[in-house]
Amino acid sequence: MPIWLIEFLTILSMSKRTQWAIILGFLFFIGIHLLGDWVVIHVQLHEQASVLNEVILQKIARQYDKAANITLFSFLILAYKFYRKDKARFW
Repeated sequence: MPIWLIEFLTILSMSKRTQWAIILGFLFFIGIHLLGDWVVIHVQLHEQASVLNEVILQKIARQYDKAANITLFSFLILAYKFYRKDKARFW
């Protein structure tokens, strides 16, 4: 195994903050997607303009998708910052 991989896994196993940032990032990503799917399925609009309803529902789903991606990437950036701090502290 390469030295850098051993170093990475060692720091990751010792850094609880980094682990929690990664775990929470994925949990919020999945949770926001599930919430968005639930909202899109349960929203009731008037039946007169079905094409307009589809456009609105797609826009709502896209907004939830953006929010989930932003949350995931921000938690991953936070995990990287924690990793760098812990690497300087441990290594």
